[in-house]
Amino acid sequence: MRRIALACLFVVVLGCHKSESSKGDPTAVVQVKTAVVAMEPFAETISAIGTVSARSGHIASLSAPAPARIAAVYVSQGEKVRAGTSLVAFEQAPFRAAAITAEAGLVAAQRNYERARRLADAGIVPRKDADQAATELAQANAAAMIARRAAQLAVLRAPISGIVTKLNAPIGASVDVNQPLVEVADLSALDIIFNVSPSDAARIAPGASVTLSAGENAKGEPLGVGHIVDVGGAVDSATRSVAVRALAPPTARPLRIGETIFGQIATAVHPRAITIPVAALVPEGEGFKVFVVTAGNIARERKVSVGRRSETTAEITSGLSPGEVVVTEGAYGVEDSVKVVQAK
Repeated sequence: MRRIALACLFVVVLGCHKSESSKGDPTAVVQVKTAVVAMEPFAETISAIGTVSARSGHIASLSAPAPARIAAVYVSQGEKVRAGTSLVAFEQAPFRAAAITAEAGLVAAQRNYERARRLADAGIVPRKDADQAATELAQANAAAMIARRAAQLAVLRAPISGIVTKLNAPIGASVDVNQPLVEVADLSALDIIFNVSPSDAARIAPGASVTLSAGENAKGEPLGVGHIVDVGGAVDSATRSVAVRALAPPTARPLRIGETIFGQIATAVHPRAITIPVAALVPEGEGFKVFVVTAGNIARERKVSVGRRSETTAEITSGLSPGEVVVTEGAYGVEDSVKVVQAK
């Protein structure tokens, strides 16, 4: 047993010796991918996740004008409608009865006022009686107007042309004025609302470009480059964020209300920045290093200082010069002074 243990120990020591001796061995060959260090304009960006929303003034949410029961539904969710299209109808009898009652009350109030005014002018009754009758007439007139308007709204009609984006109107259901029944939105007037921190909002200016992608990261479907149209002036008390409104480019595919969009908002541009792919950066302590491919395809380790970064590109403030070649894919498996070849 002692001989076996000594033999195993010898094998382990020999293996470690071979591993140490192969580290940095220029005869070892590692397949990697490389990139040329470039000098190019580099945009500082702020990444944010936004939601597609209808622009103010281009969306309408409709409810019953008074407590009522739904009698008919003429549209379905997702249907295109024109302004004036009938959407939902309520039972008509209660609205007609209310309108008739209000009109009768208005006629009676008008007669009472005229009588009180004549008697007051003749000095038979106090002037305050005529004033009281005038007040009652005004109230009756307002009630009649409300009843007439409610009767008109007994059939909800689309106030704008667009798409029925929400519909919650079961036939026969009782509804009240606080219950939204149908929503119509103009899908040609949509904005993307991003929520950013107050410090980031201070760096964003109206007119700034924003690169858009579908989903929650830059790897989603490209949607083109839009621009910022408004930066909110208040912090939301619930999310502690600032709303930033962006307009999508007209060439983008049709967007949908509620869709999630990832945006990279440009805040500044460095016209002559030294850049490399982010994949070339290898963490080391609190900083980064890269592997520079030198003569003879030998990878040499070099510390670098990193400035701003995007999803794919990093700005190098010191440590590299334009035209040098760095290892990108495979950098984590490279040791200093190892020979590298371009991977197929």
